[in-house]
Amino acid sequence: MTKNKQHLTIGESFFHWGKRTYLMGVLNVTPDSFSDGGEFNTPAAALEQAQRLVDAGADMIDIGGQSTRPGAEPVSEAEELQRVLPVVAAVRSSLNVPISVDTTRASVAQKAVAAGVNLVNDISGGTFDPEMLSVVAQLQVPIVLMHLRGTPETMQLLTDYQDLIGEIYQFLEGRIAAALAAGIERSHIIIDPGIGFAKTWEQNLSILRQLSTFQALDVPLLVGVSRKGVIGHILNQPHPKDRVWGTAAACCSAIAAGADLLRVHDVLEMRDVCLVADAIWRNGGGRR
Repeated sequence: MTKNKQHLTIGESFFHWGKRTYLMGVLNVTPDSFSDGGEFNTPAAALEQAQRLVDAGADMIDIGGQSTRPGAEPVSEAEELQRVLPVVAAVRSSLNVPISVDTTRASVAQKAVAAGVNLVNDISGGTFDPEMLSVVAQLQVPIVLMHLRGTPETMQLLTDYQDLIGEIYQFLEGRIAAALAAGIERSHIIIDPGIGFAKTWEQNLSILRQLSTFQALDVPLLVGVSRKGVIGHILNQPHPKDRVWGTAAACCSAIAAGADLLRVHDVLEMRDVCLVADAIWRNGGGRR
């Protein structure tokens, strides 16, 4: 373990990378997300779900106001803010938990951090909005940089890679360099290979098989495979909520390959996966 990956304070919580696996609980406040759209898009419903996620063992809550499922159309900045900010305010006023905002807009990131967000999760790796990296540097909060081609509307048409792992690696390496150049501290950078984003189901499996390759980038690694289409394909399961044990298998594989943070919907079940997998692969670090 290198010194850069050892620890990070997010909000009032301490993350010691490599000691155990951390869980980012998904809180979609959208009407059209692929597995839970419309369920939590009021502040009261969202707060109740956030409480359930924390009680189940979530180490942080990821709030998103724009669906990034394949084919999703973008919403306006005003609409995204209207969805996100009241929920952030409700969660921050009631729960002492790190909050992440899932956005590609620097303006949304800025207003969300002002409302109490502690981390920015950008599926574009800071490429959709040229101001994102400089704004995050000014805000002095961590950022997740994910690999993506195209947009959610077009990404599944852009799955032709000459060297899948090599191209993802180069993209993430370049985004790390851009973040550093913008003034973001290296300890504030987390990467995500973007499972399900501009990848076929076979390519998603290849990423999971070769996930340890990304350890060489020397920053924490987030994996978001929860309920995704690759699992539905393998299980022949069209209903995302019925993919929990397939998700568990994929998460266990990711932990074995060195994932530091898992973005999941089913926190209670994945907490058990983490406890056992950490006890096996992280030198007994699974107890909390």
